[in-house]
Amino acid sequence: MSRYLSNQEIRELEGILRYHFHDARLLSQALTHSSYSREQSQTGKTVPDYERLEFLGDAVLELCTSDMLFHRFDWTEGKLTRQRANIVCEESLSFVAEKLSLGKYLILSYGEEKTGGRQRPSILCDIVESIIGAVYLDGGMEEARSLIQRILYHHLDEIPSVRGTDHKSALQELVQAEGKQAPSYQVILEEGPPHNRVFTVEITVDGHSICRAAGHSKKQAEQNAALQAIQLLYSKNN
Repeated sequence: MSRYLSNQEIRELEGILRYHFHDARLLSQALTHSSYSREQSQTGKTVPDYERLEFLGDAVLELCTSDMLFHRFDWTEGKLTRQRANIVCEESLSFVAEKLSLGKYLILSYGEEKTGGRQRPSILCDIVESIIGAVYLDGGMEEARSLIQRILYHHLDEIPSVRGTDHKSALQELVQAEGKQAPSYQVILEEGPPHNRVFTVEITVDGHSICRAAGHSKKQAEQNAALQAIQLLYSKNN
């Protein structure tokens, strides 16, 4: 059976985003992963996923962030580019999605649900962009800009990638503050062609597996895994 966001879920999300949708179908689409759309297509149903909205939201976010930085800071082109990249990157957007608990509203296939899709940083990043795209279509550029201001710019001082925090160091401080050994990082999988390798790293603490994450280098995979572990710790504490 096809699933959409319930009226209660829509009201909850509108409260979180502080935006009322004229067309709530856009919000449901913005939370629908492609795995669910493919799953439904096998039963003859057509359910739009968030990928087109993500494409649009990515462009809106980059334009708004460029405009914000240009008018707020008298920086060189190189520094503006680097800071924009820090703000709109996967680490930053997945951090925001976790903070707003957006993952609980995702519409996923059974398989994606079982493999941890609700906590996957790449998917969390995608839905922030798709929601921005949905708000842009529903209310225009100024509403999208206001949304980005509320959910992202107001929290820049909390976001590790913007503050320049090393996730591995931050995780080590958190873990050792609880009297545990420093985290251990191990590459458990390498796949893909030589020019586009993907490394999967597992973090263990005191012999217990905490989480796994992937990246196009061992260093990136370790940082992604450390960020995911930090988000899990904060979620547990909250």
